[in-house]
Amino acid sequence: MSLTQLTLTLPDWINEVVDWQQTYQNDQQKMALAIELSRQNVLRGTGGPFGSAIFDIESGKLLSVGVNRVMPLSNSTAHGEMMAIMLAEQSLQSFSLSADGVKRELFTSCEPCAMCLGGTLWSGVKRLVCAATADDARAIGFDEGPVYEQSYQYLTDVGIEVVRLVERDAAAAVLQHYLQEGGTIYNG
Repeated sequence: MSLTQLTLTLPDWINEVVDWQQTYQNDQQKMALAIELSRQNVLRGTGGPFGSAIFDIESGKLLSVGVNRVMPLSNSTAHGEMMAIMLAEQSLQSFSLSADGVKRELFTSCEPCAMCLGGTLWSGVKRLVCAATADDARAIGFDEGPVYEQSYQYLTDVGIEVVRLVERDAAAAVLQHYLQEGGTIYNG
């Protein structure tokens, strides 16, 4: 049997949690959504403790969301950031989230792993905002791969603004809850 098609999906509960019409006014509101997505993903048993959202920088309009779907989809690339990026690009029918001249930003409940940091670079977002740290993820057993301070400097050097530690405590609490509930630490 030859597999020639791949389908990646978010959990059914997404539309219960996400208000697609809301305009998000500030970093705290935007990050609250990313963290709530990660929390719901853990509470509902639909994936790992990571959530992301992509917004239009100027208007605060939500374009896409993503949650970690590695385990349920049997796909090591189905991280929250990658899901949000892929869905945003599909929505815009473009491989670049800035091709239409609109500046967009990625909010993520935890600093990206090596794959997602690369995906951030290539996605076309102009701003990356992170909550929990890679060390917070490593502390519960996740391997974030080769991500260094120079990695973030590279993003800055190519014009991507990087903001870290926004609502870190709330996001780190989701990671700890996942560990306490016996969540699977895959690829650790």
